[in-house]
Amino acid sequence: QVQLEESGGGLVQAGGSLRLSCAASGLTLSDYAMGWFRQAPGKEREFVAVHSRSSNNTYYEDPVKGRFTISRDNAKNTVYLQMNSLKPEDTAVYYCNRRYGLGPNSYWGQGTQVTVSS
Repeated sequence: QVQLEESGGGLVQAGGSLRLSCAASGLTLSDYAMGWFRQAPGKEREFVAVHSRSSNNTYYEDPVKGRFTISRDNAKNTVYLQMNSLKPEDTAVYYCNRRYGLGPNSYWGQGTQVTVSS
């Protein structure tokens, strides 16, 4: 049974930093390109960043480019998201998951809340 456990969120002032972690069980993260997603209040979940499966290639959506860094530790079966220079508009629940192959009934973890105050 797949389980994704996101952690590391919290309340931070604008300009601050947080490091999110996503620990997986029942799923070998090294077999997949892994992504971070977020869902702000009243909005749909959106893709934020991806780390490739077999190389160190990464990609970021424009709103977070230059401020967020995705990384992975395959030995720990964990994916990370370092978030710097946080802005109030980054406030959301953050989730990790496979970047591709998701459908309407795909499993999602509980996410971790990030709140950035101005």
